[in-house]
Amino acid sequence: IRSVLNSFGGQDIGIISKLENREGVDNLEAIAALSDRALAEAGITRREIDAVAVTYGPGLIGALLVAVNFAKSAALAMGKPLIPVHHLRGHIAANYLAFPQLEPPFLSLCISGGNSMIVDVAGYTDMTILGATRDDAAGECFDKIARVLGLPYPGGKPMDDLSQGGDPAKYPLPRAKLEHDLDMSFSGLKTAAVNLIHNAAQKGEALDLPSLAASVTAAVSDELIPRTMEAARRTGRKILTAAGGVAANRTIRANLEAACRENGLTLYLPPLSLCGD
Repeated sequence: IRSVLNSFGGQDIGIISKLENREGVDNLEAIAALSDRALAEAGITRREIDAVAVTYGPGLIGALLVAVNFAKSAALAMGKPLIPVHHLRGHIAANYLAFPQLEPPFLSLCISGGNSMIVDVAGYTDMTILGATRDDAAGECFDKIARVLGLPYPGGKPMDDLSQGGDPAKYPLPRAKLEHDLDMSFSGLKTAAVNLIHNAAQKGEALDLPSLAASVTAAVSDELIPRTMEAARRTGRKILTAAGGVAANRTIRANLEAACRENGLTLYLPPLSLCGD
């Protein structure tokens, strides 16, 4: 933090950040150079910065601690306002960048590595969660299954790539049914897929990996999309947006498009560049 203050022209005021996990250390090592790179690519200097915005949550605690402390230090050193940004509201708002004509009210299916929820966006800052995961998020499910398969992290894109050409009906996997029927659960799906992989390995049996990835994707889609269509029916909303990293999944995008056509909804799908963080 002292080096951040110094690099932005401020003085050492004794702010100390104690980060004991590897994730935080990795982020701490990267953030200063990354900020310099961002300024260089934008073609501006620190003197031209009007304010410092930072994601404060929800998310992985190590990354958040590093970013918030860095942003606080930079804003203090430069004498600029600090703007806290809500991670998931940011994902939803990315649609405004892609579609300037988009205005509330609408529904948003917000699906990321750590969160899966159906949000009623009544206004730019007026949002209500109609349904959410009770445990793992859709993205977390992809990540953990990808890890067991030895695929790179994050696992969303590798699983998407692997699933192309696979048979989504080859491996029967569970779909959760909850008393609050707009809520979701992906822990059972994750466990079932991981057990299937481990059991095959113990027996020396080869799995059809593209079909396994396609079956997982179909199960995730079957939890997300019917609930979203039901939320649209109950609220009367005619516009739907998607948001978050899982919104980049090709199967889920195609299934959303088909469901919206069938239910008479206007769908805004952000470009892949605006799905991730």
